[in-house]
Amino acid sequence: MSLNLKSLVSVLNAKWIGSDESISIDHISIDSRSLQNGPQTLFFALAGINNDAHLFIPDLIEKGVQNFVVQYIPNNYSGKANFLVVENTLEALQKFAAYYRNLFHFPVIGLTGSNGKTIVKEWLNFLLSPEYNIIRSPKSYNSQVGVPLSVIAINEKHNLGIFEAGISTVNEMVNLEKIIKPTIGVLTNIGSAHDEGFLNLVQKIDEKLLLFKDCPVIIYQKNEVVDSCLTQFAAEYMLHPRKLFSWSFTDKTADVFILKKESKNDHTQIQYQYQNEIFDLEIPFSDSASVENSISCLLVLLHFNYDQAAIQNRIQMLYPVRMRLEVKNGINNCSIIDDSYSSDFQSLKIALDFLESQKKNAAKTVILSDIFQSGFSNEELYSKVADLIASNKINRIIGIGETISAFASKFSNITIFPTKNDFIQAIESLNFANETILIKGARSFHFEEIVSMLEEKTHETVLEINLDAISHNFNYYKSKLAPNVKMMVMVKAFGYGNGGLEIAKLLEHHKVDYLGVAFADEGILLKNGGIKLPIMVLNPESTSFPSIIQYQLEPEIYSIKGLNAFLKIAREKNLKDFPIHIKIDTGMHRLGFEDNTIDELIATLKGNSTVRVQSVLSHLATSDEPKHYAFVNQQINLFDRLSSKLISELNINPIRHILNTSGISNFPNAQYNMVRLGIGLYGVSNDPLEQKYLENVGTLKSIISQVRTIPAGDSVGYGRRFMAEKETKIATIPIGYADGIARLWGNEVGFVVIKNQKAPIVGSICMDMLMVNVTEIDCKEGDSVIIFGESPTVIEMAAALKTIPYEIMTSISQRVKRVFFR
Repeated sequence: MSLNLKSLVSVLNAKWIGSDESISIDHISIDSRSLQNGPQTLFFALAGINNDAHLFIPDLIEKGVQNFVVQYIPNNYSGKANFLVVENTLEALQKFAAYYRNLFHFPVIGLTGSNGKTIVKEWLNFLLSPEYNIIRSPKSYNSQVGVPLSVIAINEKHNLGIFEAGISTVNEMVNLEKIIKPTIGVLTNIGSAHDEGFLNLVQKIDEKLLLFKDCPVIIYQKNEVVDSCLTQFAAEYMLHPRKLFSWSFTDKTADVFILKKESKNDHTQIQYQYQNEIFDLEIPFSDSASVENSISCLLVLLHFNYDQAAIQNRIQMLYPVRMRLEVKNGINNCSIIDDSYSSDFQSLKIALDFLESQKKNAAKTVILSDIFQSGFSNEELYSKVADLIASNKINRIIGIGETISAFASKFSNITIFPTKNDFIQAIESLNFANETILIKGARSFHFEEIVSMLEEKTHETVLEINLDAISHNFNYYKSKLAPNVKMMVMVKAFGYGNGGLEIAKLLEHHKVDYLGVAFADEGILLKNGGIKLPIMVLNPESTSFPSIIQYQLEPEIYSIKGLNAFLKIAREKNLKDFPIHIKIDTGMHRLGFEDNTIDELIATLKGNSTVRVQSVLSHLATSDEPKHYAFVNQQINLFDRLSSKLISELNINPIRHILNTSGISNFPNAQYNMVRLGIGLYGVSNDPLEQKYLENVGTLKSIISQVRTIPAGDSVGYGRRFMAEKETKIATIPIGYADGIARLWGNEVGFVVIKNQKAPIVGSICMDMLMVNVTEIDCKEGDSVIIFGESPTVIEMAAALKTIPYEIMTSISQRVKRVFFR
């Protein structure tokens, strides 16, 4: 996106108050906390019942934002930025999105209905992505704000859009239609969600159909009520030619008529008639909702003229999108009802009914996030929620989120946490026992982590960490250093997936000079764990600066904006000589001061006693690739020149460091005062010759849960991707992609080791399990299984998956227990 600010004045029907209309806009924001906000951001100050973004404008101006769409200008700020003054900033955002949408001319699928929108969207993305570069609504961005933000994400590379439109009352869809402008409409199941916002079912359908006002194609399931509404709709909106593309189980006049439907186990076989031909299709689900959603996808594929072979192949590979209520055994004799993927008033009522019918214990608890898509004001909504909770005789409620926190006074016996992480930190003190717990949260809150923590643990999978191997690898790289060269070791990302605190304690024992983390919260965890070593934070967010100071962490500073923000806080706290680390961009082009900003950096730091430049650093982009060594030398030379200029102009003597793991081995002349050891500590090198000197650190182990023998012709797993050619013995292992094992490692690409023999993975890797062929292995339930370690190594896995070992290691979920040994 690159739009001239002046051109938007007429688009938004705005009054211009500013000094520079020639600015190019490349980013739209409604979130004052976003680090993407900058000089080329256009910030829409949305004003709601409980929040008014205009209040954050002064702070945004200080952070460099200069362009705002507002309903009013804050006192004393006229002339300090460019303002486009409108009557309603939400309407202005929608006008902008509609204008932006009209700049693109590719097919757009618009989805609406009561149920199934997100599932159909995700499935269509999967089904069509081989041929199209798709832009789609993130998560469930289908609201008055979410739809504009989704559409604004379109760029020139997209050639197909898939957008959801969700409404809760009348007069909402007309706004979304102007923004989405679908060329293909899909009407999913019409149910009871948001009934409170409409007089009756017909009014709700009529309102939803407005999304298709100018849409040439409408895909839907025929039934009497919808057909009647469509007849009236077609008469009112005379777009010609309009294609109504329908399907039905009962009406033979439908374009696609389902002749047969037979469900068995976890799949459904249907036979359908289309254009006077009969076709068979296997759907990898047996529940009626998934079958209906699959058929909606089928009609989209037919409209796009996909051949039957492609349709069959892709439909049978559809995957479950978890949006169901599930009952699970919990810790301390609790029963868990998992509804951690949605949060609206209507679904809360359903979930509470389910809680009452499924309660295992007399005591009932609800863990509830902020509620979205209600159609009510927050005042009215949370009054209704409180009454609903009371009528269901809930013993205690735990509210997580800023909005529900603001209305805590409406509830009795409520405990409030601003964020999910605050709750997780306090989870042990809440003493969950002998309760039935409904966990109800919007997907953006990621309550699945709470479910995982409260679910009864029977996981037999562990990641064993060999601390002796870490010591060996540390000493190997230390032996390569010149005398007096310091060592910083990276323990970010939970110690590359191996466990941050335990490894930090070992490194402290080895008297390493510095630890490096990515974000402040990682450093805080180490400090709270008793680590005394200095810790550098590589990617400090401005909002974390107070915490960095409080916990005596040391921030990497990579921009004038960040430096000024930190200096402001440091002055307010009367700091003196607080250590900071200056990052120079020498060609990585990720973070850092560039050559043309060094003079401004020097001017800002000169004579400043609030902070002290503890180190100057840069980062090599290609130190592991011999063909790019000339570029590495360019980076080193530029770093030498710019860091020397800093040292001379500021009269300082900081630590200098540019080498990463591969740099330590390949560029010994650039060790300066310190090096940064990362992946090498954990036993991985990009150099095969060096790899033989390193020891394996992590071994991921599990057990065999079950062994079965299947006859020739039977299949294994979702989608029937493995078909036995002969009688085959299959072992199931309790580890899956939720534990960090990539699904691409399945289907006989990867293997595990059982009794020192390779057992190929067959079928799709599931969320919590994978299956292997053990026909030639004498094994039984309970036997140990090696997922990775000495064989297969993470390097072998990465090569097969066309990724890097870092991703394999850091993907291992923290629900997998780490066991440290020496």
